[in-house]
Amino acid sequence: MDFSAFYKRIAGTRLNHWLESAPAQLAHWSRFHKNGDFPKWEKVLAKLPQRQPETLELKHSVTVGDAEALSPGEQKKLHNLLKCLQPWRKGPFDLYGIHIDTEWRSDWKWDRLLPHISPLKHRTVLDVGCGSGYHMWRMLGEGAELVIGVDPSDLFLAQFEAVRKLAGDPQDLHLLPLGIQQLPPLHAFDTVFSMGVLYHRRSPIDHLYQLQEQLKPGGELVLETLVIEGDENQVLVPESRYGKMNNVWYIPSSRALMLWLRKCGFINVRVVDEGDTTVAEQRSTEWMGNESLKDYLDPNDETKTVEGYPAPKRAIVIAEKAESQQRTQHR
Repeated sequence: MDFSAFYKRIAGTRLNHWLESAPAQLAHWSRFHKNGDFPKWEKVLAKLPQRQPETLELKHSVTVGDAEALSPGEQKKLHNLLKCLQPWRKGPFDLYGIHIDTEWRSDWKWDRLLPHISPLKHRTVLDVGCGSGYHMWRMLGEGAELVIGVDPSDLFLAQFEAVRKLAGDPQDLHLLPLGIQQLPPLHAFDTVFSMGVLYHRRSPIDHLYQLQEQLKPGGELVLETLVIEGDENQVLVPESRYGKMNNVWYIPSSRALMLWLRKCGFINVRVVDEGDTTVAEQRSTEWMGNESLKDYLDPNDETKTVEGYPAPKRAIVIAEKAESQQRTQHR
């Protein structure tokens, strides 16, 4: 996996000081932290056709190329190669007539948040926990100048690189196999997204500070996460699993989350959307054959998880980094 295009792209930007640490981190990942299946996924990537698609629709979907551009045999081969990168969780994608029906209807989340965020045109954007990069493509479709995603999953990286290769390798979006905690304080992004990440962090307050350290003064945070009902002091701490997930640590109420953000120094904090997650939005598909939301809910009471906790409810919160924000010392 070659990240030289990323280094070249940020060299002339306000992110150029990232070059002091990123090459060593990514070299370390390449040598020590690749998933055991990564060589297999790299072979899949090598077999994908290198194309400049006539169609690249990112404003209303992620649609790359036309079905007519491939022969039936080429389309079947592409379908089989993309199947090798299962499970596909975030999407959907339409690639040369092949519809990848992912576990999540990530386009629905995008439609909910888009009316509330600052326009992305000409912005430098960071997507933390970006998955396979679906929302990154939609950010580019909104006119973002540069979109960078970070996610430690090697499979997500392979899926992203597959779509990017089929899309002609655009140089204005890049995914790095890193976690937010590995990023230096860049203080450079106009907008930072963190969606579906906070409840997986052992220290949610530290996560909010890490997000703040990536924003330039006046920059916007778009935070989407699980929430519960309640006042400023209501926080659910699952004893073991939540919805069969063993890495869920804290689920605050929306009001508690807003308090956390204000405590960290964010301003203009507001909830712009809140609602239950439905089995129409998260479900098993041909491209993701594992268990999904319906398997995580109590079969006799869909208002609860199988463990008896409140069923998933998600909120989108938007906040800003103060223009005069001082770096806060914290542990």
